[in-house]
Amino acid sequence: MFRPGNPMPSADHTATGAVGEEREEHGQPRPEEEYAPSRPTAAERARTLVEGNASAVLVIPGLDLAEQHLMMPVERVVEAEGDVLMLFPPDSPAVRAATHAEDDELTAVLEITDVAPVAVPHRIRGRAWVAGWLTKARDRARPGWLRLEIGEGSVDDLWGAEHVEPDDFAAARPDPLAVHEAELLQHLASAHDDQLAWLCALVDDGTGRCPAADDAVPLALDRYGLRMRFAGRGGGFDARFEFPVPVAGIDDLRRSMHALFDAAHAARQDGPDA
Repeated sequence: MFRPGNPMPSADHTATGAVGEEREEHGQPRPEEEYAPSRPTAAERARTLVEGNASAVLVIPGLDLAEQHLMMPVERVVEAEGDVLMLFPPDSPAVRAATHAEDDELTAVLEITDVAPVAVPHRIRGRAWVAGWLTKARDRARPGWLRLEIGEGSVDDLWGAEHVEPDDFAAARPDPLAVHEAELLQHLASAHDDQLAWLCALVDDGTGRCPAADDAVPLALDRYGLRMRFAGRGGGFDARFEFPVPVAGIDDLRRSMHALFDAAHAARQDGPDA
């Protein structure tokens, strides 16, 4: 499926840093590999962002971006073979460009920005790009549908920066919690703030004490675990808490969260200040 010469944006693929290390370009700490043995693949992360609620804009080389708001798809659907279908307003420059291109190959890049649905500093959690060839979706009766045949992709997020092959993107499935993630994180932040603070007791900083717990915000959630952002007078850091097994849905998640809170509560009682 890959065709050479596909346009892809340049990205600073800075090496992964240790937990708590701030990266200037995104302001996000990233875990070392040893801290994240269970993780979604790059293709799964990219597919989750493309199909999810993250903000997206279509970039067509040479097209004036003065009407950028009209380059943001109203709907996005990923087909079984990996093509991305996008619905735009009929007067969108993207629709006009695809219509005028006819049989000529029109290259385009869909840029996705993932923003945390909770109030934290440095809210951008990641970005993804999928690039390829844009045509009108002739199998759709409603005007404004365009098809992007994927040639290559990449994702740059809390896990790191990775390339995504089109076949892997087509075979990947979005995270089952993604459609509920925003409301789940907001619920955790508003209704379980005390229990979230307990989780800091599970962080091993070598002293047996919780390094910071003045503020605990749930930053990201997927089937493998929960990522928290802790802040205090001594600074802030991110920590990830993995589930014993990947969750398949809300019921599994509820059980896994209860187990996580129970473990954190027990760790606090057994701590040096207990």
